Amino acid sequence: MSEHYIDQDLKRCIGCHACEIHCKNEHDLGPGPQHCLIVKVGPKVRDGVPRAQFLFLPCFHCEQAWCMAACPTGAMKKREDGIVWVDRDLCVGCKACITACPWGVPQWDEENGKATKCDYCKDRIDRGLEPACVTGCTTKALRWVKPNEASKRKREQFAKEIAENFNY
Repeated sequence: MSEHYIDQDLKRCIGCHACEIHCKNEHDLGPGPQHCLIVKVGPKVRDGVPRAQFLFLPCFHCEQAWCMAACPTGAMKKREDGIVWVDRDLCVGCKACITACPWGVPQWDEENGKATKCDYCKDRIDRGLEPACVTGCTTKALRWVKPNEASKRKREQFAKEIAENFNY
């Protein structure tokens, strides 16, 4: 598991796709491959009002990454901090990583003839910055956090919502 991950506050996300655009700009990705994706869920009618939610889907940087196991050249690598990334010099374009990932995270970059995927903007992380998708999020729905911080924040937020609904 990565030392950090990108946490999404579903209530703040408006589905503007700014995260996708900032990611594409940061990685100089043309049309086609995406390192992150916004997926619309709904709309569903709640209390007579149609509502939709938007899910942010980056790479999960798996503990036992299937894309790494499938790569015959060792181009899929994992850093000490848990970030899984593609060494483009070693990638031969066999697409084994794309086939192996159950979440469809590695993408085919037609321009380069190589696989590409979210690497949490590792070069930015190394400079003490957050991933481009996080800094570019217009509603601040994305946060760069440690896993235990995110679960604590979500528990506290859930408890607050329950208390508000019962007027405590």
